[in-house]
Amino acid sequence: MTRSALRQVLLAPAAMLFAAALFLGAAFPPPAPVAGGGELLIASPSIGDPRFYHAVILMVRHDSKGAFGIVINHPIGMRSLAGLIKAAGGKAQGVSGKVRVFDGGPVEPQFGFVLHTSDYHGAGTIAIDSQVALTASRAILSDIGHNTGPKKSIIAFGYAGWAPGQLEGEIARHAWFTTPENPGLVFDHPRSTLWRAAMARRTLTL
Repeated sequence: MTRSALRQVLLAPAAMLFAAALFLGAAFPPPAPVAGGGELLIASPSIGDPRFYHAVILMVRHDSKGAFGIVINHPIGMRSLAGLIKAAGGKAQGVSGKVRVFDGGPVEPQFGFVLHTSDYHGAGTIAIDSQVALTASRAILSDIGHNTGPKKSIIAFGYAGWAPGQLEGEIARHAWFTTPENPGLVFDHPRSTLWRAAMARRTLTL
């Protein structure tokens, strides 16, 4: 799928998007935390794939079975938080404001993920490392809207995935660099300059 086509899918009306499949539940269980999660994967300037142009990816899993991560610097627009909660089947009384939604990667764009700080733990939460977690349940949207959710979060659709050994080969060809996960980069740094900031910290191996 081209980046243009993926963007069209993700920019569909919020109700349709969330009704389709937000929060993985039984349909697509989130991966268990394993060694390799918590790194930031940084696209090389010469990567050659427009879907990953200047991408910074938070790795959720990287082991002998493959790799899985969420792009954190490709925002696709703002959405009403109350609208997202209602579309996901939650209660939105007293909820206001908007949240930014991200293109998390080209694989399974119908699935939604919430990356967040580790102060929150609910149904479907897995720890990526001691500072960052991932949750894939409807409840987290309501909790965010009612100020009982994580302090910081990123809502994304889709993910980046690699078969066993595939990412290692791409790193060996210098298509990607890595750096240890840093909550300031993940949640706070301006998205427009995140790639440059991550590149300044880069290493060559996971």
